[in-house]
Amino acid sequence: MTHNGARALALLVLVTSVAACGLPRTGPNKREIYAGSVQRKGDSFVVEVNDYVTRATAVTPTYGFSPSFLNAGLVGSDTISPGDTVGLTVWENVDQGLLATQGTKETRLTEMQVDGEGYIFVPYAGRVKASGNSPEQLRQLITKKLDTQTPDPQVTVQRLAGNGATVSMLGAIGGQGVYPIERPTRTLSAMIAKAGGVTVKPDVAEITVKRGGSTGKVWLRDLYANPKLDIALRPGDVVLVEEDKRAFTALGATGAQSRVPFDTGSLSAIEAIATVGGLQTQLADPKGVFVFRNEPAEVANAVLGRNDLTGDQRMVYVLNLTAPNGMFLARDFAIRDGDTVYVTEAPYVQWQKTLAALTGPVTSANAVTNLGN
Repeated sequence: MTHNGARALALLVLVTSVAACGLPRTGPNKREIYAGSVQRKGDSFVVEVNDYVTRATAVTPTYGFSPSFLNAGLVGSDTISPGDTVGLTVWENVDQGLLATQGTKETRLTEMQVDGEGYIFVPYAGRVKASGNSPEQLRQLITKKLDTQTPDPQVTVQRLAGNGATVSMLGAIGGQGVYPIERPTRTLSAMIAKAGGVTVKPDVAEITVKRGGSTGKVWLRDLYANPKLDIALRPGDVVLVEEDKRAFTALGATGAQSRVPFDTGSLSAIEAIATVGGLQTQLADPKGVFVFRNEPAEVANAVLGRNDLTGDQRMVYVLNLTAPNGMFLARDFAIRDGDTVYVTEAPYVQWQKTLAALTGPVTSANAVTNLGN
């Protein structure tokens, strides 16, 4: 065998070896992704993004409060609640009254706690419903009950402490604790301000209010933008402030490969790419930007123009940034919680890797031969 023939044979062996073992890369190429589509007997739907797809998939989490929250009126700043403490003073218009000691017409009943059922006990008046009433309304009730037993009694009622009308503030709040519902803090936003405000970015702050067996949730930015969401608080409410837990995963030929939390209420594909440092100039194929997602059946049916799909569907959305409207589509396509944004390598990158794999061993062999010579 001639020297040139031996070299050709060695090169053929190298090419075969490279083809057999494969080359290092960031992930699957476009051909391999399309091979997994339903159209090619795979288990995912591969869909090229257009204006219709961006509208059909524009599903962002929306929160709000039920009518029971929205229709609740403001609690009066002096409304008595179970657990509150009240003080009574009774004046009787006789020398020897029912309650007063001899030589005085005034009787003070201090620090009477409202029980769990909302009642207090007043001598000669019995159990009187206090919760839900203002001090003035309670005064009238007690006066009416005593009036049949002592002539023209004069009664005053004072709400001494509001321990029963409180709200618990938890989570990412300036000052966690139990706060009384007072005149300035009868609404959700006012109570948040009273507790020191939120300690996370307002754009990603979620506010959850638990009241009995009901729960409502709202974005902080929506709370301030829509006065109707600034609900009136009720005794026993629990308010929890949390940072948005949504995140997406970036893989492939991007500036960084990582799990990335949302830093705004809504996030587009172009913003997601920018968040991880954009496309790698030396590697990325701008025609191969893919978004992998498990799509609810109703959205998948809308995207595909069908009505027979049930359950979550594996969807792969394809963005071509080089198309005339590609950048606009990427700007309008919404990224959702749990999405995987993957950018394929440009085709020439694999050629470069192949050539490097081929020329590396040949160069090394020539170096060894020259050394021997």
